[in-house]
Amino acid sequence: MRYAGVAVAVAGVLVAAGAVTYSVAEDGRSGTEPPAAGSADAGFARDMAVHHQQAVEMAYIVRDRTDDEDVRRLAYDIAQTQANQRGMMLGWLDLWGLPKVSSDGPMSWMGMAGMAGGEDGALMPGMATDAEMKKLGTLNGKQAEVFFLQLMTDHHKGGVHMAQGCVEKCTVGVEKRLAQGMVEAQESEILLMTDMLKERGAAPRP
Repeated sequence: MRYAGVAVAVAGVLVAAGAVTYSVAEDGRSGTEPPAAGSADAGFARDMAVHHQQAVEMAYIVRDRTDDEDVRRLAYDIAQTQANQRGMMLGWLDLWGLPKVSSDGPMSWMGMAGMAGGEDGALMPGMATDAEMKKLGTLNGKQAEVFFLQLMTDHHKGGVHMAQGCVEKCTVGVEKRLAQGMVEAQESEILLMTDMLKERGAAPRP
C-alpha cells in the first residue's frame, strides 16, 4: 500500500518527538542556558509552526471540497501530523521562555529575512499566497484535488528546505532529529503527491 512508507515515517517522527517534548529544553544542552531568541533553534520552531499552520488549513479546506478517499486520507494525515508537530514547537518556545514572533522577521535564522512576505501572505518558502488559499476554497472535485496537491507539493518543498536548515544549524538534539524526520516524511509525501497528480493528468508546478 503506497501510504505505508509515509505512515511509518510519520509515526516514527511523532513517537520520537512526542516522547521528549518536555525534555527538549535540556536535550544536548546540559548545564547551559536555553537557546537564544535569535538562534536557529528558536527561529525554526517559530517559523515552522507558522508554516505548519497553513498546511493544516489547506488540508481541512480540501477535505471538504472532494469526496476522493485518497486525497481526504492524505489531507487528514498531513493535518494531524503537522498540528501535532506545531504544538510541540510552540511548547518548546514556552519552555525556553522565548517569544513566538521574531522581531527580525521570518527566516532571519537562515539569513533570509525579507526574502518573501508582503501582502500576498507567502511569508516563507513554499507557502501559498492569500489568493491561492482563497482559490482553493472555491474549487471542487478533481480541480480542488489537483490544486491542493500542487500547493502542498510546493509547501512541502519549502518545508524540507527549512528543515534541512535546522538539521545544519540547530543545536538542540531532539529538534534536529525532528527536523530530519520532517525531511524524510515530506520528501516521501512529495513523491506520493507527484504520483497522485499524474493519476489526475496533472503535474507539480514548475
